[in-house]
Amino acid sequence: MTGMSLSVGIVGLPNVGKSTLFNALLQKQQALAANYPFATVDPNVGVVPVMDERLEKLAEVVKTEKIVPATVNFIDIAGLVKGAHKGEGLGNKFLAHIREVNLICHVLRSFEDKDVVQTGSLDAVEDFLTVETELQLADLASLEKQKETKGKVSREEEKKWEVVKKIKKALEEGVSAREVELGKEEEVLSKELSLLTAKPVLVVINVGEEEIKKTDGVVEEMVKKMKEKGINIKEEQVVVICAKMEEDLSNFKGEEKKAYLKEMRVEEAGLEQLVRKAYSHLGLISFLTAGEKEVRAWTVRQGAKAPEAAGVIHSDFENKFIKAKICSFDDFIAENGWKGVAEKGKMRLEGKEYEMKEGDVVEFMVGS
Repeated sequence: MTGMSLSVGIVGLPNVGKSTLFNALLQKQQALAANYPFATVDPNVGVVPVMDERLEKLAEVVKTEKIVPATVNFIDIAGLVKGAHKGEGLGNKFLAHIREVNLICHVLRSFEDKDVVQTGSLDAVEDFLTVETELQLADLASLEKQKETKGKVSREEEKKWEVVKKIKKALEEGVSAREVELGKEEEVLSKELSLLTAKPVLVVINVGEEEIKKTDGVVEEMVKKMKEKGINIKEEQVVVICAKMEEDLSNFKGEEKKAYLKEMRVEEAGLEQLVRKAYSHLGLISFLTAGEKEVRAWTVRQGAKAPEAAGVIHSDFENKFIKAKICSFDDFIAENGWKGVAEKGKMRLEGKEYEMKEGDVVEFMVGS
């Protein structure tokens, strides 16, 4: 993805359904979904489109067939086991891959299948804690390599050491780095430490094909159980998915897909929820461009100003930004494109301080 690369690492104990989930994300068998630990030796990376019905409508207006959606990179990371931080299983290699992602997606097994070996406990929350503890221990090992500042040092180095001590103390007490209260300056310095448990988290509860038909209260119950164990997870961070059903669903399109979802009594595909929540949880929005060559969704962080958004399209555009022609998606469709919105006074010219909004249709004006 030009300008901004969004990556999500799929983690969990062996045999919780990570590779099945990944296969469904890719809509084809690219990951090895075998029934034994460490089937996934190297991480599998898949580029998954963010479903956006607005793009097809824009394409109809500007009469183009080329549609380019925003994307999320999903990385299928082999199953972690107790002792991964010390290199147990193939731990060190996998932990290194997690360092590279923007968000961690914990897959928790909540299905029974005598044909699939159960490697964790029968308690999904305990399984979450097993993986999270390994990440905490890896972070502790990383912080122990940091050396205390001595002699005449800069204020920044002094402050960074204070941050190291604060996070290290929390980790020793079993508290993940993301839970540590930091000031703005401290947050900036903490990012330099590249800590695993500082990364935002989503939780996927992988249920069986019968259980997916009756998921009322499942998310609330999981959040309640996690809070009882001191895990701070909100309902909007949890998705209930049947990875096996999602894999089957990937074979259907259009009306067939809708019929299959109806038959399974599911309103929305779990993977679409997962991609949407990953996008939202990272504080990202999409703006849209619509020209004769293509319509496209671009990703920026919430709060991004217009020049930064222009820079996502091409790095030179940020410095050469002059103005942005902007209108809402609804107006663009209703007035049949740029000419119509301009005639109806629904197009705005915005400058460098304009803060981008979700769904803005934009045309940037840049200097040579």
